[in-house]
Amino acid sequence: MAGNVAYTASDYQHNQEKIAHLMAQLNQLVLDKPQAIKLALSGIFAGGHLLLQDLPGMGKTTLAQGLAQLLGMSFSRVQFTNDMLPADILGMSIYNQSQQRFEFRPGPIFTQLLLADEINRSSPKTQSALLEAMEERQVTQDGKTYSLPQPFFVIATQNPLQQAGVYPLPESQLDRFLLCLSLGYPSPAAEREILKGQDRRKLLKEMASVLDTEAVLLAQQGVTQVHVADVVLDYLQRLVAKTRTSQEYHGLSPRGVLSLQRAAQAYAYVSGHMEVTPEDIQAVFAAVTDHRLGQRFVPGRVVDGQVSDAQITKTIAQGILAEVAVI
Repeated sequence: MAGNVAYTASDYQHNQEKIAHLMAQLNQLVLDKPQAIKLALSGIFAGGHLLLQDLPGMGKTTLAQGLAQLLGMSFSRVQFTNDMLPADILGMSIYNQSQQRFEFRPGPIFTQLLLADEINRSSPKTQSALLEAMEERQVTQDGKTYSLPQPFFVIATQNPLQQAGVYPLPESQLDRFLLCLSLGYPSPAAEREILKGQDRRKLLKEMASVLDTEAVLLAQQGVTQVHVADVVLDYLQRLVAKTRTSQEYHGLSPRGVLSLQRAAQAYAYVSGHMEVTPEDIQAVFAAVTDHRLGQRFVPGRVVDGQVSDAQITKTIAQGILAEVAVI
């Protein structure tokens, strides 16, 4: 495991250069979304799970598959439906007649990167099957516990609640996701390039892995080495304190605070430096906090003839950032 190896500053720098190359590759696959890509990678290297929420056809699945391909990790995709059962994800015990005993057959969750596609189309019972796996990195079936491969990540996509046939994710599960991102519509120039360019699925198949499991673990170790100065922690705590003053929503929990710090460290690492700045906290703040504070996804619209981003309204996090001084 990477945590048992003594790495040098040179190791981390070389790793960061490979991550920059990986981001460049992803930017060719998912056009016009560099910030979403950077945040998604930050979530992975922080050891967290990602929730991608948007209208169908916006590139959520393409981004998840691109991450798996370029990170060089084992990958499984589960298409969630309203008739899916927990055993369809976790696996089940099947009786082996020749040996006269039950044998556990692992489900698709036994992989390094699981794409839970359209997770909110399944029932709450099936959604909750992921809770232990996401938090403890293990699965318990028939009284036995099975460890999941390391590293283990869940990238889930969900459609807006305004659409038919979806169930809202419970707060306990939303809190398991380190970051929640929305891609939104592409710009007219990016959309023209998509129309005239190569098919995204074909382009994805042609991409070679940039990292491997060892490099991902090295990046996770590097994130823990990113320094957070006291003055930056002061700013982070002021932001968190502001979330706890509202009468309209519950403030960030201690787990949410730790998630914010870890995401900021990962964002700094992906950006190529080893010290968190206030700008790093600002960059990840909305993605870490809005889904924890009850901010609902607002689909993109055409405003004054221009296509807007997925979040066209001022989010809770953006309001807090505007009110809290850096110093």
